[in-house]
Amino acid sequence: MARQPQQLLHLLTRAERLAARRAQSVLDAYGCSVDGWRVLELLSGDEGRTMTALAEDAALPAPTLTKIVDQLVDQNLVFRRVDPTDRRRVLAQLTPRGLRRRRQLSSAVRAEWGVSSPGLTEDEEDQLLPLLGRLSDGLAGGDGVTAHPSAKEVGRAR
Repeated sequence: MARQPQQLLHLLTRAERLAARRAQSVLDAYGCSVDGWRVLELLSGDEGRTMTALAEDAALPAPTLTKIVDQLVDQNLVFRRVDPTDRRRVLAQLTPRGLRRRRQLSSAVRAEWGVSSPGLTEDEEDQLLPLLGRLSDGLAGGDGVTAHPSAKEVGRAR
């Protein structure tokens, strides 16, 4: 970790909270939370994801993820199905309506956000994303070389 972990933790926490607040101001118009949007983003382009993998990538406790997925199911944005390769597992997947809503939400947030992260150039953002992925992997006990999948999927919405 950093020479001054408290400073790193403070800056990361502040940046995450300010970014979430900015995104939430857009998502409020659609009745969606930042975590709900994050789950929709994580489910895009997949044939479904296990709840365990989804909870890990969304950095949410399993009960919180279950509550969010239940709400998305109630809105007909997500459906659950049994994993055909392991019938003990349940996969979450976007419905066609969920795919449309994800695109709508991402476009709205992207319009508010701009071309790159506020305060950063595109080049700086391109440098920051892999570094944050390595930091995330290192904190999770990974090898610190490969960026976490969610950093690639959610971190850059262009």
